Order: sequence, then C-alpha cells, then structure tokens
Amino acid sequence: MMNPDLKGMGVALITPFKEDESVDFDALLKVVEYQVQNGADYIVVLGTTAETPTLMEEEKPEIIKAAVAQIRGRIPVVLGVSSNCTRFVVNQLKGVEYQGIDAIMSVAPYYNKPTQEGIYQHFKAVAEAAPLPVIMYNVPSRTGVNMTADTTLRIARDFENIIAIKEASGNFAQINAIIKNKPDHFQVISGDDSLAFPLVALGAAGVISVIGNAFPRAFSNMIHLALSGEPEKARAIHTQFLELIDLLFVDGSPAGVKSALHIMGFIENKLRLPLLPVRPATYERIREIVIS
Repeated sequence: MMNPDLKGMGVALITPFKEDESVDFDALLKVVEYQVQNGADYIVVLGTTAETPTLMEEEKPEIIKAAVAQIRGRIPVVLGVSSNCTRFVVNQLKGVEYQGIDAIMSVAPYYNKPTQEGIYQHFKAVAEAAPLPVIMYNVPSRTGVNMTADTTLRIARDFENIIAIKEASGNFAQINAIIKNKPDHFQVISGDDSLAFPLVALGAAGVISVIGNAFPRAFSNMIHLALSGEPEKARAIHTQFLELIDLLFVDGSPAGVKSALHIMGFIENKLRLPLLPVRPATYERIREIVIS
C-alpha cells in the first residue's frame, strides 16, 4: 500500500447542481479540470463540501466515477466515507470501487457524541476495514464532539494505515501538540482555509481547502511558499484572501464558494435544501472581490 503525497493543497470538491437539483456532471468535470490545471495537489471527492448529506446513494458512485475519469491519475484522489454509525462505514468501505482512489477520508462520528474511547474504537474499525490509507477528520463545530490530541496520537501510533488528520478544531494548542508528538508516518492537514498559513508554519503538511475550488493556483502557491521556507511571500497571499474566506463561510459552506464559482461562470448558484445560496448582500460583496 503506497501512501499518497498529502503535502500542499487538497481541494474539497463541490457538487454542482442544475436548476432542477440534478447533479450537473458537465460543470463537475469543468471544475475538476480547473483544479488539476491550476495547482491542486489532490482532490477530495464526497467530503462535506460536496453536500454529501443531501446526495442520494445512487448518485455517489456516478460522481466518483466522473471525477476519477476526468483526473486520469494526474493527481491523487481522496474519497470521503463517513457516518455516525461505525457498522455503516465498515460496510461502505467493503462496497466501494477503488479504481483511481488513493486514500479514504472519514470524519469523527457526529451527532451522537461518542466518548474519546468510542472515537478510538470507531477509527480502529475503520483502519481494519479500509483497503487504502485513511485520513481522519476532526471538525467539532459540525460533529458536536472534539477528538483530543491524545486520542488522535493514540490512533496514529496504533494504526500505520491511518496516515493523517484533517484538523478543523481551530485549537492551536491541540493541533500543535499533535504536530509535535506525531509518529513519522502521520501528517497534520489544516481543515480551515483561514488557518492554513499559520498551521503550515507550525509544521502542518498543508490544507484541504474550500476556497481552492475557486482560486486553486493562488491558494496552492501560498501553501507551497510556506512549505518551502518563504513565509513573507506566503503571508502576503494569506492576508489578501482573509476577507474573502470570511465571506465564503458567513452564510454557510459551500454556499459561499458556490457563489464565487457561479460568478466565475463555472456552475449554477444552486444548493440542495436545507442549504441555501448566500444572501444577496454577501453575493454582491463576493462578486466585487472576485471580479476585482
């Protein structure tokens, strides 16, 4: 089993919809090709940014197939496989067609608020079932429970096929403790665009980005400058993007980045309920920044 190179910028791919809410596969392929041609180091398919909770089960294999076919092995593909039911995740992992997939990303169980031991046992089952390397995802603002540094490090030390964590807790002390004490095979990846630069400065491997859907070249450039020891140049790009990053999340994600991609002519400005497009005032301010 070869571990994919997770240094740099991964893109948490959106799912474009037509006005009738069907998946817009033509737009999907255009967005994917835009990432590949403009600096994305890898792409995450069917993560949270893809509005996966609102996708039908029969749509998911078609989205995977389309994205993998468009990428054609040019960059790694990470597949999101998550649930708050451990048995469901294990069964899903057994049923996936892995041709063209390089790793799995799985979020800490959400809503039912497991203990730290429950989180450990969940990822133990995922590690034992997964035929590919696994990236864990800690995002307590969505899941309702934080995976502590101790739990993350325990899992990382016990299972060599768990190779990274996408950390979106926003807790610098926690993330720094993971970076400081992690085993050599394990990487820490920022799950927040606004924190990507400072976390890379602390030793993170990069970011899995939302804004990278719309601005892959510039945001990837920032990450690579930071990784290569050019912090002043990276900081300038970081500062340039801060207002836009805030706007992309103020009315929820991926509504913000979908509005940016709509302004750029890639997709319809359509989400599936319960998500809605950004408010008109937010859209107008995003438009002003995008076209400036």
